[in-house]
Amino acid sequence: MVEHGVRGTQAAVPAQAMEVGNEPLDRPMRNSVGGWPFLDDGQEWPECFCGERMALFFQFDIPSELEHFGGGHLLVFHCRAHNDASNPQPADGRLVARYWDAPQPPYPGPFWRVLLQSNAALPATEAEPSVRALPLTFQPFTDTPEAQGPGAQLFKVGGSPSWAQYPEYYTCACGADLAYVCQVPEGWEFDVHPGQPEQPYSVGADTYNLFLGNEVYLLACPAHCDPAAVWPVNQH
Repeated sequence: MVEHGVRGTQAAVPAQAMEVGNEPLDRPMRNSVGGWPFLDDGQEWPECFCGERMALFFQFDIPSELEHFGGGHLLVFHCRAHNDASNPQPADGRLVARYWDAPQPPYPGPFWRVLLQSNAALPATEAEPSVRALPLTFQPFTDTPEAQGPGAQLFKVGGSPSWAQYPEYYTCACGADLAYVCQVPEGWEFDVHPGQPEQPYSVGADTYNLFLGNEVYLLACPAHCDPAAVWPVNQH
């Protein structure tokens, strides 16, 4: 279900800005752009509906203080060959059952996968081949939105979403209201290795974008009904 408007009272909220380093990684790190994905046992590297393995854009351990999700490990995958905006599919006031696998018109399935896992102890043996492996570090700050206004427009986890348009809220198929986890600012570019295929509709030949470069807000199921129960809201 989509609700427009403000839910609850705006107040100062703890948050952490995510900063991308410049020195390429030569070993697995749990907080990274690209790199070696830390996947739960039995979780395979996600594939797009087109059959191509999705690119790992970033991953990180969620800070322990973040309500509902602290201590989990978030991974964001997106197809290199398909680059579009997300399209929510509601049914009876909720997102459809298994919305993470639902068709994304005009496509027969999703071109992304966001996973929130809790038992990812070991990295994959192979690194992400397209997106350059770079470290992610965290800088705590207090996100203080103006009255009924957005939070800071940063690559961040926690805090308040910096809605580019109106606030969007969704109800998971399980009945729980999805809760905000993190966001990627509009136009954020992810560096790729030289010689990689160019991403459709991306800004440059040597970078990739998520969801056409829209501002992305990740909302996840606080009931943890499925590791993939995360919805990417897109705005610009």
